[in-house]
Amino acid sequence: MQEYDAGRYDVAVVGAGHAGIEAGLASARLGCSTCVFTINMDWVGNMPCNPSIGGTAKGHLVREIDALGGEMGKAADACFLQSRMLNRGKGPAVHSLRAQIDRREYAGWMKHRLETTPNLDLKQAELIDLRRLDDGNWQVITRLGAVYTCRAVIIATGTFLGGRIFVGEASWEGGPDGMFPAKELSVALKRLGVSLRRFKTGTPARVHRASVDLDQMEAQPGEDPVVPFSFETEHPGPNRVLCHITWTNEQTKQVILDNLHRSPLYGGKIEGIGPRYCPSIEDKIVRFAGKPRHQIFVEPCGLNTEELYLQGMSSSLPEEVQLKFLRTVKGLEHVKIMRTAYAIEYDCVDPLQLRPTLEFLDFPGLYGAGQFNGSSGYEEAAAQGLVAGVNAALKLQGRPPMVLDRASSYIGTLIDDLVTKGCSDPYRMMTSRSEYRLVLRQDNADQRLTPVGRQVGLISDARWQRFQEKQARREQELKRIRSTVIPPTKKVNDLLVSHETSPLVTGVHLDDLLKRPQLNYEVLKPVDTTRPDDLPLDVQELCQVEVKYEGYIRRQQSQIDEMRRLECKLFPEDMDYTAIAGLRLEAQEKLGKIRPRSVGQASRISGVSPADISVLLIWLEQHSRA
Repeated sequence: MQEYDAGRYDVAVVGAGHAGIEAGLASARLGCSTCVFTINMDWVGNMPCNPSIGGTAKGHLVREIDALGGEMGKAADACFLQSRMLNRGKGPAVHSLRAQIDRREYAGWMKHRLETTPNLDLKQAELIDLRRLDDGNWQVITRLGAVYTCRAVIIATGTFLGGRIFVGEASWEGGPDGMFPAKELSVALKRLGVSLRRFKTGTPARVHRASVDLDQMEAQPGEDPVVPFSFETEHPGPNRVLCHITWTNEQTKQVILDNLHRSPLYGGKIEGIGPRYCPSIEDKIVRFAGKPRHQIFVEPCGLNTEELYLQGMSSSLPEEVQLKFLRTVKGLEHVKIMRTAYAIEYDCVDPLQLRPTLEFLDFPGLYGAGQFNGSSGYEEAAAQGLVAGVNAALKLQGRPPMVLDRASSYIGTLIDDLVTKGCSDPYRMMTSRSEYRLVLRQDNADQRLTPVGRQVGLISDARWQRFQEKQARREQELKRIRSTVIPPTKKVNDLLVSHETSPLVTGVHLDDLLKRPQLNYEVLKPVDTTRPDDLPLDVQELCQVEVKYEGYIRRQQSQIDEMRRLECKLFPEDMDYTAIAGLRLEAQEKLGKIRPRSVGQASRISGVSPADISVLLIWLEQHSRA
């Protein structure tokens, strides 16, 4: 095929899923000429698995993406069907927003956002080759022979790269949702010297609403008032649908066990490693053999479709077996499958080849984002896309990189885990992955990250002013509750006793009352006479959490300060660990492979001991003196 010069860009983004969208928008918004390539323009922002955004820890990621200036939170607020805050019965560290999304409306929103962003072109093309030029630039080549020269490339291919579909005994090359795969790009990356491996994921069947008896299931309403993902969304719309819950049973289990030999997962046909925390239904039946039943969430795919999504029923069993075990479930006795469940195997990179900026260690100007980096989930992908897009633009502009540490965000934790520890299966964010989760709450994401987004250049003047006004209200309110004295009146004591907490014998500051577990802003409203009538709910929530958990937050902050002391000790780019006397051989090998940015990152590498860190600190001290 004859090639031709198709033009030049600063940044080329390969893929227009959740990672590619955020990468392209960030790069273009920072002033770089950007082209986002997609195999099919109609599947920009597609949700091939569950059409939902957020969830435990994932909701934190979406809030953080928004705080930095990303798009996912705004799109979710515009296109949600039902919204709920999860874990309300637990502490604020694990409160996580989750919304069911209209998948076609969301995809349309994101496609239009790409189309209308200055400095950004959206092109339908399959990229089949990738070349690194002697001058440090890159070329991406389409199947039609178009050659685009660019200064940076971001690979955000999702599960398309070398994709292969499995349904029972049937198997074929393919991408998600009936798309064709990106096969030749895998070959090009291997030829370049990028180390790839195979991961696997899957998705449940979609079924017709009319064939499902929802009355037999437990209704799951949304939460009112609706809490938005984006800090810029002032008036989120109402919940528009009900979701439902049903359960598998012993009959379901028996059908699956009787046909387990026909599963490609257990028959050895699938080589890729599947997600540990989102297993298929056959995997759950085997791994949790003593469990009598498993939960199924029955959720709509959109307002203008009759498709329902069966969360929790991912499978790669044959189509007829899927129909058989689904019809054993209460409410699904007459179910009709519209889209058969499948497993997909795909190529991804070992993230230990990446820097914390998501640039490849050995290929300057080449970045990875999303499932290509070994993660799973829309939110994890979007977070990495944003970081890759920002850092590609900053590097081209000669500006310092944006590196988020573990104490700044769940995004920082996600990327640090990937590039420092790697992953042996598709990585999923959970609150338990962060050692600083009381500080990294979803309610204070803007407080933590909007200044970073402003410094980078993604936060507008108008948004920055609103953020500063909110912070001023927060400071003013904290000052008020710490200085307001509540007297021991009969009205006050009757209120306290009615909520099973001890009455006052002397006046106390309002913040002392708020620290009591039985009390909160709403309970104390009748006796809190100085509270402003226009105090926003989000400011109330921030102040209440900061007061109630003040001691724990202070303790965690001291741990963060110590961690950052090591994060500030940076290694030279050309560090030769074999030349440092006193480092163990294993530490030399691990450090040479991962090439940590700082002593803090080095301390989290498996195989690097505290003694090795002491050696590195001594070497850095001597090096800085020299």
